[in-house]
Amino acid sequence: MDWEIRLTTLYVYICEQYRNHLWIHCQRMSNNANPEFTDEEIITIYLWGIMQYRRDIKRIYDYTKDHLKEWFPHLPSYEGYIQRINKLNSVFPVLAELIKADFPKFNVLKNICLIDSMPIIMAKEKRSSKATVANHFANKSYNASKGCYYYGVKAHILGYRRPGTIPLPEYIGLTPASDHDLTVLRAISPYLNEGELYADKAYIDGMLKQILQQEQNMTLQTPVKKAKGQERLTMFEQLFSTSVSRVRQPIESLFNWIEEKTGIQVASKVRSFNGLMVHVFGRLAAAMFMLV
Repeated sequence: MDWEIRLTTLYVYICEQYRNHLWIHCQRMSNNANPEFTDEEIITIYLWGIMQYRRDIKRIYDYTKDHLKEWFPHLPSYEGYIQRINKLNSVFPVLAELIKADFPKFNVLKNICLIDSMPIIMAKEKRSSKATVANHFANKSYNASKGCYYYGVKAHILGYRRPGTIPLPEYIGLTPASDHDLTVLRAISPYLNEGELYADKAYIDGMLKQILQQEQNMTLQTPVKKAKGQERLTMFEQLFSTSVSRVRQPIESLFNWIEEKTGIQVASKVRSFNGLMVHVFGRLAAAMFMLV
């Protein structure tokens, strides 16, 4: 499939979703209720630019202006485009959910769930203490896997296992960076039933595990954590931890794939809460479209 067909497919899909669902999230109460450059074009340009590995809005805009002007002859100024796309920030979370719902359901093991989170970094190290963008939601925390303090948010994904490939996302959420992963799991746990949930040590919680097992027949599987004073795990505990890690490894592969395709983790050029929502959920929507 050549790029023209892929771009057309994306535009037609966005138009369909806009007509059926998205329009309600971007109604205008002004004399310019029907702008010459449409919301559908705004959204399409952004997603297409991400899919072409343009990592920020300026590069997406310049790419469109230099290579796609015949496709989008009414492209506004860069400043105008920034204003328009930020006003559409509430569209992208909905769009990501709609694309996810259209995902083919074959080869999906709904009784095996995987959960994890990844940092979205707006500033790190010394700059993390001075960052103030979207400070009613974003904040500072420490990320052990990257070994650094950062200012930003965390994206959480719970997915269904698909043998031989990356999981199918079922739940996508966003929290301040300092929120513990267990906070999200506790929030969505009432909706989990019948199966197994694989997670890392951050999700260890004896009470939650008992509730999930007894009330919802959902077994929470995590690597074994050393007891206080325990020097090393037993052979059985080591083998069990290894097996859990192997099952949950695809969720890490999903995050790595999303980062590779969209550059979602670097949000240093975000300048507002609306821009943060566009950055995170716009990239997740692009990733979902590429998966579909």
